[in-house]
Amino acid sequence: RAGRPRCGSPRSGTRTRGSRRRPRRIRRKTRPRSPSPSRTRARSRRPSPPTRSSPPRPAARRTPTTPPRSPPPPPPPTPPPPRPPRGARRRGRSRRPRTCSTSPTTRTTAASRRGPRRASASTTATPSARSSAATSQPPVAGGGGGGGIGVVEMLFRCNILALVGGGDAPHYPPNKVMIWDDHQSRCIGELSFKSPVRGVRLRRDRIVVVLENKIFVYNFADLKLVQQIETAPNPKGLCSVSQQPGSIVLVCPGAQKGQIRVEHYGARKTKFINAHASRVACFALSQDGRLIATASTKGTLVRIFNAAEGNLLQEVRRGADRAEIYSLAFSNNLQYLAVSSDKGTIHVFNLKINVGLTTNDKPLPAPDADVPHMSPSFSFIKGVLPKYFHSEWSVAQFRLHEGEQYIVAFGHEKNTVAVVGMDGSFYRCQFDPVNGGEMQQLECHNFLKPSDQP
Repeated sequence: RAGRPRCGSPRSGTRTRGSRRRPRRIRRKTRPRSPSPSRTRARSRRPSPPTRSSPPRPAARRTPTTPPRSPPPPPPPTPPPPRPPRGARRRGRSRRPRTCSTSPTTRTTAASRRGPRRASASTTATPSARSSAATSQPPVAGGGGGGGIGVVEMLFRCNILALVGGGDAPHYPPNKVMIWDDHQSRCIGELSFKSPVRGVRLRRDRIVVVLENKIFVYNFADLKLVQQIETAPNPKGLCSVSQQPGSIVLVCPGAQKGQIRVEHYGARKTKFINAHASRVACFALSQDGRLIATASTKGTLVRIFNAAEGNLLQEVRRGADRAEIYSLAFSNNLQYLAVSSDKGTIHVFNLKINVGLTTNDKPLPAPDADVPHMSPSFSFIKGVLPKYFHSEWSVAQFRLHEGEQYIVAFGHEKNTVAVVGMDGSFYRCQFDPVNGGEMQQLECHNFLKPSDQP
């Protein structure tokens, strides 16, 4: 084998004869020596580099061992803030509480708690105040572009109004009732519904909102819902409420055709009256809530009922041909009943009812009428003519334009009637309760310009 070449050998990498192989040195692993004391001392004398020393920790204080305490009980949960009345929320504040989506939404302000004010020169807002609140001012007829109003209801003769938008460009949504304070020239309350509002009735302590198939009754002070009434289809918004304090009587259509429903809130009872065979077209309630006058879609007969018991007291006839009844009105003394229809004639009937009796009122017997002698050729209508000629007719009439819609009411003066037409006309006339006949016209005005008339 080739080994390492020797120095001075003739040939490198070859071994010559006679040369011996050197034994290989084996290095043994030895333990490292411990440094001598002198070296240790020398090393210890060298200055060590400066180090950042932490401050000594204070000795731990021994505390007597105590058993672990149980954690304190959690504090009782705080009750949620009281929710506002059903659907009620404040108006004019940045924070508005949420309302229930299943019930009508209501909005009111603190101004409604002050109560209504009687409209007079001292309580009417000045022109400057109205101009400053022009954004919340209701539209005025003939104002131009102010929006339409479909329903207006006034609380007696005070500054509180209920407004509902209507027409092609309504000023307010048709499904909202805006409670307007004319003294402050702004809305103090709002009632929202899911369907259009057909009518509104006001009392000092109640607000009645009429929808197509339902009626809502609210407290006037806090707009709290009192009652919901299911009715038959009521597109005209028929409803009437008594106005005398102490007795709250509400009349509305019933669930069946020709039926009316009477709610007596004082006595807490409900009365159903089957007034007509056909659908009820119009009805009226006396101010004290004791008498009800009804008319059907035929418009030939008007019936007077006792509101407490529901019995028929009197029946009067407007005419023989079919007509649409627009309005019925009782006089303050409950002696007369006024009727207006599409025939353009205002009728006044004499009521023969003993108003002193409230529970057992009975109709007085009809006066004997001379029935003309019928020939044998007219014997087939003998069951019709006697009833027709025995009917009670009106004692006074006032003729207007046929086809126009008029609303009639009794005036403050004795034996006077006020008539208001949709064409902006106003009439005040007087009738003779003894002789009857045609009424005497006392006043006639028109509140609309020719360009504003429909």
